[in-house]
Amino acid sequence: MESEQHTEGKPESVKDVRICQSRAVDVDGVWQMIRERAEAIVEDEHGLRVLLEDVILSRNSLSEALSVRLSRKLSREDMTREELMPLLGGIMEDEPSLIEGVARDLCAIVGRDPACDSPLQPLLFFKGFHAISTYRMSHHLWDAGRKELAMYFQSIASEVYGVDIHPAARIGCGIMLDHATSFVVGETAIIEDNVSILHEVTLGGTGKETGDRHPVVRSGVLLGAGVKVLGRVELGEGAKVGAGSVVLDDVAPHTTVAGVPAEVVGVSREGAPALEMDQHLDCRGHI
Repeated sequence: MESEQHTEGKPESVKDVRICQSRAVDVDGVWQMIRERAEAIVEDEHGLRVLLEDVILSRNSLSEALSVRLSRKLSREDMTREELMPLLGGIMEDEPSLIEGVARDLCAIVGRDPACDSPLQPLLFFKGFHAISTYRMSHHLWDAGRKELAMYFQSIASEVYGVDIHPAARIGCGIMLDHATSFVVGETAIIEDNVSILHEVTLGGTGKETGDRHPVVRSGVLLGAGVKVLGRVELGEGAKVGAGSVVLDDVAPHTTVAGVPAEVVGVSREGAPALEMDQHLDCRGHI
C-alpha cells in the first residue's frame, strides 16, 4: 500500500458561478414540439411505432417521457425498468428546475447541431443528451445525501454511454455534449451555462491533490474534440480550445488556445463560441 498522504488542493476561489441562470424555457412548448414530431413520424415509420408510443405518445409530459427513455437505456438486473421509472420521475418531481435544465439542453442541441432538426431526436437517440440527463439525476441524488445511488447511476452511465461524469460536478444548463464518447468530468469540476463540448474531452485533475482540483469552464466556451483540461484551471467566458489541445493554465476570456501544451493563438471572433460552433482558430487575431 502506498504510504503517501493526499495533499490538500487549493481552497475554493471561484466566485459568481452561473449555473442555470439564463432565461427560463417554455418546457410545455418543447414538449408540444416533441409530441407533434412523434405523431408525424409514427404514420410513416411503423418500425418506430412501439418506441414512439411508449416514450412519447402515451406520456403526458417531458419529465414522464424522459424517465421512460432513460429507464429503457439504464435498466438491468440490478435495477429494472419498473423500479427506475418511478425513481427518476420522483427526482424530477422533487426538483422541478431539473426538467427546465433538460429542456434547455434540448433547445441548445437543436440550435447548434445542424444534424438535428427537432428536440425529439436527442430525446430518443443522442447519447450525449442522455448522459447529461443521467448526470442531472445523479447530481440531485448526490446533493440529497444519497451518494451511493448517485454513484450507481454514474457507473451505469459510464457503461452504457461511454461518458463518466462525477455526480458531485456542477454543470449548468444549455449544454451541448456532441457525440459524447469518452467525455470525462472530475468531482470538483464546474461547467457554467451554454457550453459546447465535443467527444473525448477530459476535465480532470493532476496528481493526488484533494479539494478543488478540477477545471472551471465559464459560459460560452467551446471545447473541441479530444481536449484535455487538467487541474484547477479556469477557461474564461467565451474562450475556445482547439481540438486535441492540452490545457494546463488559465485561459483568458474570449481567447483561443491550441496545442500541446495549449498556447494563445488568437481572439475568439464570437462572443460565445459555444453557440456558433465555429472551430476555426482564427490566428489573425493573435495577441
